Amino acid sequence: MNLTTLISRRTAVAASTVVLAALAIVPTTAAAAAPAAPASVASVRVAQTPSDVLASTPWKTTGAFDQDGSRIALDDPAVANFVGWAYFRADGTYAIYNLDDSLKLHGDWTVTPDGSERWINAKNDAGQVLFQRVVPIIRLDKNVFTYRVFPNAADTSVYYDIVHTRTNHVEPGTDGRGPGANGDQGADGDYHYNSGNSH
Repeated sequence: MNLTTLISRRTAVAASTVVLAALAIVPTTAAAAAPAAPASVASVRVAQTPSDVLASTPWKTTGAFDQDGSRIALDDPAVANFVGWAYFRADGTYAIYNLDDSLKLHGDWTVTPDGSERWINAKNDAGQVLFQRVVPIIRLDKNVFTYRVFPNAADTSVYYDIVHTRTNHVEPGTDGRGPGANGDQGADGDYHYNSGNSH
């Protein structure tokens, strides 16, 4: 084999290696340059805060229990003041109505970030604060909101748990605007959604 043939073979092998290397890089570079597929909006879920959950639906008082787990009638004087339709708005205001749709209370509200307590104030028509109240939250999910009241703040052994369930009752005076206007109905476990504006 002469020197010219040897150089030609080496050149051909080197050239082939360069071409193969270039071909191996091109698909990788093209793949890297391709835009990533967008994540599906349906697959992205944002966790609701306790405040979001409370503001997500109107609520109706549907039960009351004492510290022994005994059911208390909703017209019992010990719990009657806590009975009604409740609308906690995302803007931090609320309104509570009696079951006959007459306004009971309105004012401001918050829930602690861990969902353990709810604070409200009550305001008169001039916007002056009449009182404030903090209650422990016993349960808060998309279907049930239960808080605890103590008749005597100094004695926490006696209490009433006030149970509210999700409803689609339209807030009185809103002409179908706001929470409950869409008429969501259904059932989940042992709880039902209170339907319509019937009592």
